[in-house]
Amino acid sequence: MVYLGGEGKPASDAEHHCPFCDIPKQSDKDSLIVSRGELAFAVLNLYPYNPGHLMLVPYRHVGDYTDLSTAEVAEVALLTQQAMAALRAAARPQGFNIGMNQGTVGGAGIAAHLHQHVVPRWGGDMNFMPVIGQTRVLPQLLADARDQLVEHWPRA
Repeated sequence: MVYLGGEGKPASDAEHHCPFCDIPKQSDKDSLIVSRGELAFAVLNLYPYNPGHLMLVPYRHVGDYTDLSTAEVAEVALLTQQAMAALRAAARPQGFNIGMNQGTVGGAGIAAHLHQHVVPRWGGDMNFMPVIGQTRVLPQLLADARDQLVEHWPRA
Protein backbone atom coordinates (compact mmCIF):
# COMPACT_ATOMS: atom_id res chain seq x y z
CA MET A 1 0.00 0.00 0.00
CA VAL A 2 2.96 2.33 0.60
CA TYR A 3 4.04 1.87 -3.02
CA LEU A 4 0.54 2.28 -4.41
CA GLY A 5 0.23 5.48 -2.41
CA GLY A 6 3.22 6.91 -4.23
CA GLU A 7 6.00 6.73 -1.65
CA GLY A 8 9.31 6.16 -3.38
CA LYS A 9 7.94 6.85 -6.86
CA PRO A 10 9.57 9.75 -8.71
CA ALA A 11 7.53 12.93 -8.83
CA SER A 12 8.59 13.53 -12.43
CA ASP A 13 10.48 12.00 -15.32
CA ALA A 14 13.57 14.01 -14.39
CA GLU A 15 16.66 11.89 -13.81
CA HIS A 16 17.37 13.50 -10.43
CA HIS A 17 14.02 12.18 -9.12
CA CYS A 18 14.65 8.61 -10.25
CA PRO A 19 15.16 5.82 -7.69
CA PHE A 20 16.78 3.61 -10.36
CA CYS A 21 19.43 6.28 -10.89
CA ASP A 22 19.97 6.58 -7.11
CA ILE A 23 20.19 2.85 -6.29
CA PRO A 24 23.70 2.31 -7.76
CA LYS A 25 25.05 5.22 -5.68
CA GLN A 26 24.45 3.20 -2.50
CA SER A 27 26.24 0.12 -1.23
CA ASP A 28 25.06 -3.16 -2.70
CA LYS A 29 23.79 -4.35 0.67
CA ASP A 30 21.84 -1.15 1.41
CA SER A 31 20.37 -0.93 -2.08
CA LEU A 32 19.67 -4.69 -2.41
CA ILE A 33 21.83 -4.90 -5.54
CA VAL A 34 22.64 -8.52 -6.29
CA SER A 35 25.02 -7.98 -9.21
CA ARG A 36 26.56 -5.06 -11.09
CA GLY A 37 27.52 -5.18 -14.74
CA GLU A 38 29.19 -2.48 -16.82
CA LEU A 39 25.93 -1.14 -18.26
CA ALA A 40 23.19 -2.59 -16.04
CA PHE A 41 22.58 -4.06 -12.60
CA ALA A 42 20.34 -6.61 -10.88
CA VAL A 43 18.41 -5.50 -7.81
CA LEU A 44 15.69 -7.00 -5.65
CA ASN A 45 12.29 -5.37 -6.00
CA LEU A 46 11.30 -3.51 -2.81
CA TYR A 47 7.68 -4.43 -3.53
CA PRO A 48 8.04 -8.01 -4.75
CA TYR A 49 5.35 -10.04 -6.41
CA ASN A 50 7.07 -13.18 -5.10
CA PRO A 51 10.19 -13.85 -3.00
CA GLY A 52 13.30 -13.32 -5.13
CA HIS A 53 11.59 -10.88 -7.52
CA LEU A 54 14.48 -9.18 -9.31
CA MET A 55 14.72 -6.19 -11.63
CA LEU A 56 17.41 -5.72 -14.25
CA VAL A 57 18.09 -2.05 -14.78
CA PRO A 58 20.38 -0.18 -17.17
CA TYR A 59 22.45 2.48 -15.41
CA ARG A 60 21.52 4.95 -18.13
CA HIS A 61 18.25 6.80 -17.53
CA VAL A 62 16.19 5.63 -20.50
CA GLY A 63 12.49 4.82 -20.64
CA ASP A 64 12.01 2.96 -23.91
CA TYR A 65 13.45 -0.41 -24.88
CA THR A 66 14.13 0.78 -28.43
CA ASP A 67 16.42 3.48 -27.04
CA LEU A 68 18.81 0.98 -25.44
CA SER A 69 22.13 0.39 -27.15
CA THR A 70 22.94 -3.06 -28.50
CA ALA A 71 25.42 -3.49 -25.65
CA GLU A 72 22.79 -2.54 -23.04
CA VAL A 73 20.30 -5.02 -24.52
CA ALA A 74 22.97 -7.74 -24.43
CA GLU A 75 23.89 -7.05 -20.81
CA VAL A 76 20.25 -7.00 -19.65
CA ALA A 77 19.83 -10.36 -21.45
CA LEU A 78 22.95 -11.77 -19.75
CA LEU A 79 21.75 -10.54 -16.34
CA THR A 80 18.40 -12.22 -17.06
CA GLN A 81 20.14 -15.56 -17.63
CA GLN A 82 22.26 -15.09 -14.51
CA ALA A 83 19.20 -14.13 -12.45
CA MET A 84 17.37 -17.28 -13.56
CA ALA A 85 20.40 -19.45 -12.75
CA ALA A 86 20.84 -17.87 -9.30
CA LEU A 87 17.14 -18.19 -8.48
CA ARG A 88 17.10 -21.82 -9.62
CA ALA A 89 20.09 -22.62 -7.40
CA ALA A 90 18.81 -20.64 -4.40
CA ALA A 91 15.06 -21.25 -4.45
CA ARG A 92 14.17 -23.89 -7.06
CA PRO A 93 11.27 -22.05 -8.72
CA GLN A 94 9.12 -24.07 -11.11
CA GLY A 95 8.89 -21.25 -13.65
CA PHE A 96 9.40 -17.54 -14.24
CA ASN A 97 7.60 -14.44 -15.40
CA ILE A 98 10.05 -12.25 -17.31
CA GLY A 99 9.18 -8.93 -18.87
CA MET A 100 9.02 -5.19 -18.81
CA ASN A 101 6.13 -2.78 -18.79
CA GLN A 102 6.56 0.10 -21.21
CA GLY A 103 4.93 3.42 -20.35
CA THR A 104 2.50 4.25 -17.59
CA VAL A 105 -0.49 2.81 -19.44
CA GLY A 106 1.57 -0.32 -20.09
CA GLY A 107 1.81 -0.84 -16.34
CA ALA A 108 5.24 0.63 -15.59
CA GLY A 109 5.35 1.96 -12.04
CA ILE A 110 8.44 3.98 -12.92
CA ALA A 111 8.03 4.54 -16.63
CA ALA A 112 10.91 7.00 -17.07
CA HIS A 113 13.61 4.38 -16.34
CA LEU A 114 13.29 1.05 -18.08
CA HIS A 115 13.59 -2.10 -15.96
CA GLN A 116 12.96 -5.76 -16.65
CA HIS A 117 11.34 -8.01 -14.06
CA VAL A 118 12.35 -11.59 -13.31
CA VAL A 119 9.71 -13.13 -11.05
CA PRO A 120 10.21 -16.69 -9.82
CA ARG A 121 7.02 -18.77 -9.76
CA TRP A 122 5.91 -21.89 -7.93
CA GLY A 123 2.75 -23.92 -8.31
CA GLY A 124 0.16 -22.52 -5.89
CA ASP A 125 2.14 -19.34 -5.14
CA MET A 126 -1.10 -17.38 -5.30
CA ASN A 127 -3.31 -18.11 -2.32
CA PHE A 128 -6.31 -16.55 -0.60
CA MET A 129 -4.32 -13.80 1.17
CA PRO A 130 -4.20 -11.30 -1.73
CA VAL A 131 -7.93 -11.74 -2.35
CA ILE A 132 -9.37 -11.98 1.15
CA GLY A 133 -6.69 -10.31 3.26
CA GLN A 134 -5.67 -7.73 0.64
CA THR A 135 -2.04 -8.51 1.40
CA ARG A 136 0.76 -10.79 0.20
CA VAL A 137 2.70 -13.10 2.45
CA LEU A 138 6.43 -13.22 1.69
CA PRO A 139 8.33 -15.75 3.78
CA GLN A 140 11.77 -14.15 3.49
CA LEU A 141 13.32 -10.80 4.40
CA LEU A 142 14.70 -8.89 1.41
CA ALA A 143 18.20 -8.69 2.92
CA ASP A 144 18.24 -12.47 3.40
CA ALA A 145 17.02 -13.03 -0.16
CA ARG A 146 19.77 -10.73 -1.44
CA ASP A 147 22.49 -12.59 0.46
CA GLN A 148 21.24 -15.93 -0.82
CA LEU A 149 21.13 -14.74 -4.44
CA VAL A 150 24.60 -13.15 -4.23
CA GLU A 151 25.91 -16.50 -2.97
CA HIS A 152 24.39 -18.32 -5.96
CA TRP A 153 25.00 -15.65 -8.64
CA PRO A 154 27.02 -17.10 -11.57
CA ARG A 155 30.55 -15.73 -11.77
CA ALA A 156 31.58 -14.41 -15.16
